[in-house]
Amino acid sequence: MRVDIVSIFPEYFAPLDLSLIGKAHANGLLRLAVHDLRTWTHDVHRTVDDTPYGGGPGMVMRPEPWGEALDALAPDELSPDGHTLPRLLVPSPAGVPFTQALAHELAAESHLLFACGRYEGIDQRVLEHAATRMPVTEVSLGDYVLFGGEVAVLVILEAVTRLLPGVLGNAGSLDEESHAHGLLEAPLYTKPATWRGFDVPEVLRSGDHGRIARWRRDEALLRTASRRPDLVGVLPPESLDARDRAALDRGGFSSPPERVAK
Repeated sequence: MRVDIVSIFPEYFAPLDLSLIGKAHANGLLRLAVHDLRTWTHDVHRTVDDTPYGGGPGMVMRPEPWGEALDALAPDELSPDGHTLPRLLVPSPAGVPFTQALAHELAAESHLLFACGRYEGIDQRVLEHAATRMPVTEVSLGDYVLFGGEVAVLVILEAVTRLLPGVLGNAGSLDEESHAHGLLEAPLYTKPATWRGFDVPEVLRSGDHGRIARWRRDEALLRTASRRPDLVGVLPPESLDARDRAALDRGGFSSPPERVAK
């Protein structure tokens, strides 16, 4: 996967050299480049913002440098290696929620281009013009506002990169983590068996793989119902068997109604 990031604070992305993202980059699984938006300014002050039309507080990022940056990183013609246009991602509190499902969708792309806004945001015409040439998605991490898009890009890129083939040492861990199947992950434990008076649940030390799998499933259901009832509410009814429903009932939670065959 190729990833380009445009920001007025390129140094913000130094952490991308660390951990598994840095290793993916070094191993060629991720072709990553960070670009300074001010490269595409032409005045002595390297200006990227101006006052908003219609009045109001704050500043808005000007369209000219953004337009030139996108032209340079996503030219209309194919690159010599036949590379197609990227998918442009713009972190914004007005964007669609970032979810694990969207992370999987983005992991299937060959080229992602991130535009990091600052101040009050990017002139809307930049996104409208880009949408005539490439897919554009505004993405929100949650119902809050940050100083800029950089931290959101770090989050999105980490969630996407770990889904790329070859990045995780044990790809099977993707099947058991939170949100993999619409549920939060069950509690995790390691040695020692007793710590400060707290014991690891007996079932996890039993060696009975069937009981362990059932316990983890029940705990995942109960944890999700307690912390994120909205996730349980949208589970497909056919994804819950009688034992799942019984576990929710024992925990005092309601399960989605069963689908009645017509």
